[in-house]
Amino acid sequence: MPKIDSQLRLNLSAGLASVLVSTTLVGLKLWALWTTGALSIAASLADSAMDLLISLAGLGAIVYASRPADEDHAFGHTAVEDLTSLGQALFVFASGCAILWSGVLRLIRPLPERLSDEGLGVAIMLISAVLTLALVAWQGRVSGATGNKVVAADRLHYIGDLLPTLGAVLALFLSGWFGWSRVDSIVAIIAALIMIRGAIGIGTSAWHALMNRSVPDEELARIAEITRDTPGVRAFHDLRTRTAGTMTFVQVHIELDGGQTLTEAHAIAHNLKRRIMAAIPQADVIIHMDVFGHAD
Repeated sequence: MPKIDSQLRLNLSAGLASVLVSTTLVGLKLWALWTTGALSIAASLADSAMDLLISLAGLGAIVYASRPADEDHAFGHTAVEDLTSLGQALFVFASGCAILWSGVLRLIRPLPERLSDEGLGVAIMLISAVLTLALVAWQGRVSGATGNKVVAADRLHYIGDLLPTLGAVLALFLSGWFGWSRVDSIVAIIAALIMIRGAIGIGTSAWHALMNRSVPDEELARIAEITRDTPGVRAFHDLRTRTAGTMTFVQVHIELDGGQTLTEAHAIAHNLKRRIMAAIPQADVIIHMDVFGHAD
């Protein structure tokens, strides 16, 4: 249980960091827009406002998913992570397609540089890039440690924001020094392709979880091996798995020697459950005991 609490704290820290960064960027860009009146800042402000809404939804999903099982939700509330990450993936996919289309059009028919030449506007873009980079780094660490799909999807979205921002700043300097005006479009296209690829992966994973698909073959084989190698287990059948958010649900029927006591049989089942949960910390394991040779 302490490990699950630790993972929840990590997920919450990523969600809160996302909301804090997006709120800060909205405030900075409002100030920059008021000061410079630059349309490029206005467009970036609208994007940051949308980021804030997505981050708030993601944080809400993390908090809701942490609620314990109740009478109406006997298996907990972690499926909300899959619903939220699927929605985020769809949004990121659509954003990636829009950026890709705009980038290709601009590359074919170069448009005048729209990034403001005002020093304040450039400074705001640089600050945005630094804050977003720090957020993406932390979200990557959290999603790697907890496997949280909401954090992973939110990270992908901010990566999609980060690359065009860096590309816009880089294009400003390269255009001024070397006359390379197409760098922004090229970076935008690369960012869009990364967003689309990542959105498909996260969206597919969320969809499979909502459809109660089994865990990957490697993980299923590991559970089967643990069950097979547990002392006292003569055989097993009906091994079933599914995921919901960061939770993995495992059900298995084990066949035991019918001549042993109930206490001995329970000890074997408890040992198997403990070993599975050691391999998959956030697992909910249900074990049914049958008499060897008389499985139903």
